[in-house]
Formats: sequence, C-alpha cells, structure tokens
Amino acid sequence: MTDGLAAGRERRALQSVATQFFVNGAMFASISPRLPEIRTRLEITTGTLGVLLAIGSLAGVLGSLSVGWVMERFSSRAVLIGGALVLVASLPVIGFATTPAMFLFGIMLFSSFDVLVDAAMNLQGSWLSARRPVPVMNRLHGLWSLGTVIGGVIASQVAGVGVSLQLHLVVVAIVLLAVLVFVGRGLLVTDERKAAVPSPDVRSDAEAAVRRARRSLLILMALIGGCSIMIELTASDWAAFRLTDDFGAAPGLAGLGFVGFTAGMTIGRFGGDTVQARIGTSRLFCLGVGLTATGLVFATMIDSEPVVIVGFFLAGIGVATQFPKLYDDAAKLPGRPGVGLGALTGGSRLALLIAPVVVGSLAASSLSVGSAIALVTLPALAGFVILDRMIERVRPRL
Repeated sequence: MTDGLAAGRERRALQSVATQFFVNGAMFASISPRLPEIRTRLEITTGTLGVLLAIGSLAGVLGSLSVGWVMERFSSRAVLIGGALVLVASLPVIGFATTPAMFLFGIMLFSSFDVLVDAAMNLQGSWLSARRPVPVMNRLHGLWSLGTVIGGVIASQVAGVGVSLQLHLVVVAIVLLAVLVFVGRGLLVTDERKAAVPSPDVRSDAEAAVRRARRSLLILMALIGGCSIMIELTASDWAAFRLTDDFGAAPGLAGLGFVGFTAGMTIGRFGGDTVQARIGTSRLFCLGVGLTATGLVFATMIDSEPVVIVGFFLAGIGVATQFPKLYDDAAKLPGRPGVGLGALTGGSRLALLIAPVVVGSLAASSLSVGSAIALVTLPALAGFVILDRMIERVRPRL
C-alpha cells in the first residue's frame, strides 16, 4: 500500500514537471512573434530592440550565477513556484510597456528568473527520471519544444486577427497562473541531496583535489553548454537565410529549413528516451553526434535545396538529445543542488549573445551563409565532443 502511494505521488510529480516544461516553452514563445509590434509601440529601431534584448539576455547570464546560492537556501519546489510567479508577473509588464526602460525592466525580470525556474524544473525532472525504468528527460525537453511551437502559433494567430498585445499577454499570464496551481500541488516536496563538497577550512590533499576537480567540472559544463547552444541556435535561426541568400528561395520554401530542423529536434526528443533505454547513453551520444555532423555537412556544403532541408532535419534529430543529457548530468553533480545547472545555463546564455554576432559577421563577408553556419557549428560540435570526454575523465574524481 505504501509503495503504491509513493508511486502515485511520483506519477503526480512527473505530471507537474511535464506541465511546467510545456508551459515554460509556450510562455517563452508568446513574446517572440510579437516583437515587431513591441518595436512599433516603443517607437524604436530594430537595432535598438536588439540591444534591449541582448541586455535582457545578459541579465539571464548574471541570474545563472545565483542558481547554486538560491537552491541551497530554498527547495526546488519553492524556487520553481516563486520564480514562475515572477515570470507570470513580467508578461503584463512587457505587454503594457510604453517606454524602452519599462520594456527592458520586464525582459530583465523575465530572463533573470527564467534561469531559476529552468534549473528547478530540470532538477525535479532529473530526480524523477532516475527513479523510472525508462528515462524521461528527453521527453520533458520535447514538451518544452512542443510548447514553443504551440505558443508561437497562438501568438502569431492572435496577432493576425487583431488581438492587442496587452490582452494577449494578460490572458497568457492568467492561464499560466491557473496552471501553476496544478503544478505546485504535485511537485516533489523533498529535494535529493548529493554528497557535500569539502568545506574550505579542510586542508587535506585529497579534499583539495576534489575541490579543484569540481571547479574544473563547472567550467567544462559552462563551455559545453555554450558549444551545444551554438549548434542549436545557429542551425535554427539561420536555416531560412541559407535557402534565401544562397539559393534565392521563396519565403515559403526557405521556411522549410527552420521547420525541418525544429521538427527533427522535436521528434528526436520524444523518441530519445526509448532509444536511450535500448542502446544506452554512450551509444545514443555517438549516434546523435554522427547525425548532427552528417546533417550539418549536408545543410551547409551541398548546393541542393532538398538536400539542405534534409540536412537540417537530420541535424535537428542529432542535437535533440544533447541538452537533455547535459541538464541531467548537471543536475546529478554532487554538492549544492543547482550549481552545475547554473554553470550550464550561464555558459549557454552567454553563447546566445555571441553566436548571432559571429554568424552575422561571417555571412556579411564574402562567405556564403552555408559557409558561415559551418564555420560556427562544426567547430562547436568538435568542441562539444572533446568537452564531453573531458567531463567524463574529471567526474570520477568527485
């Protein structure tokens, strides 16, 4: 009877975490399609809007530094609920902003607390995944991807029929607040705690070595997060430009590059857990890297529109399981909960600022868009593999 009750609680917790992954993606996608309207309302240029968004992203990088400290003092459940409440509150601020300063405040609020919610839901997801015969981390991230698609479609449609930005984001906030009631009631109440890191006043050589290994591992997690997001972001954001600028494709055809990549990534995430259970994590990693490399070569180096689209689709399948694995690995690091996730999200969010500038600069030169994508993604993929091997060597020292 007790075992059945515990299993029921875990199923309810998994439902809550899965729901949070989905709504987090939907919430993120509720803003992006309406950025042109926000630009017009604020009476600013596209360049100024880009600067404001970049500053907002920087707030997310800085917020990542606080993840370990916050998770040490509060439970993951409290952090998720509290952070989600702030995210909900930030939506009307963004929607009603009439000045760049007010919009920037809303974006910074959203970005800085999004990293906390991200860490909390991935911690709970990792703990629940480890208790199940078939892991669930890939499917949880698949729900996030599905949420972005549905949230983006809804935002585009309501904008198309003339629903105001303010009404749209207020309704989204109310819906998310209601969903949060369901999520909060089912989350795990007790956090899992790993072995603590030796305190700084302990001077033994063995414990000093553990501290050095842990610092090295956190740096590696930040770097590998940056490599992974560079591959994912560059392939998704520049797929359409590859077809329009290099082939002169019409907008309808050009959009298939982005659709191919995101469809591949969504399919890969929903199927990744089953494949992992059958062939193991190591083989899945190698399969993903192989598909990513093959897809990127097809997408960036072969001058055929159908091959390019297929290439982006294969690359999407390949990268699908990268971030779920990284989040799971970071959540399982010993010591303070969330420190590894803070390093991972900090590195990935910093790369979010760098990657568009690098690719844009290369594409603006004499290089083709395909060459620019290849020069960013293929070295990032090589770095991803090297860093993963380094992490596997450092991890046993903890």
